[in-house]
Amino acid sequence: MEREPGLRFSISYTTRARRPNEVHGRDYFFVTRGEFDRMLADGGFLEHATVFDNSYGTSKEQVEQSLSSGQDLILEIDWQGAGQVRAAMPECVTVFILPPSRTELERRLRGRGTDAEEVIRRRLRDAASDMGHWREFDYVVVNDDFEQALEELQCVIQGIGETSRTGRPGLAELADGLAADR
Repeated sequence: MEREPGLRFSISYTTRARRPNEVHGRDYFFVTRGEFDRMLADGGFLEHATVFDNSYGTSKEQVEQSLSSGQDLILEIDWQGAGQVRAAMPECVTVFILPPSRTELERRLRGRGTDAEEVIRRRLRDAASDMGHWREFDYVVVNDDFEQALEELQCVIQGIGETSRTGRPGLAELADGLAADR
């Protein structure tokens, strides 16, 4: 976001409980199940999904306002939501972020210190299935080295990210290996 001042980060709605370091309106809009369901019934979400027993959604109004004012948006969403956005906005650009290994994914989840052991185990179990959706995206960035991953994302945003295209050599072996590794 610092490198691309024209970008805006979309803030999702969620029914998940707020973590101690999170701020309502900055990290998420934390809402009750009833509020979320009302927004959903009213057609208020561009995309929505249930992940780890919590609902998440992107406000259709927020996206429309940002785009109509000339701002590009980054939506940090899962593969389910990305499919809904692609269906509603075929011109969108999608990027799938992969960890370099399952071991590193586990290290990062544990290092956050925000989730119970049961949650971490479930996330790791479900990650293999989730990672199997990488082919549905335009680009894939492997988040091994943060600065390198950031540069790749910036190239995608600038329209010069061909080296991060989903069909590049060697990616299928890595991605499929991550998805199959249980």
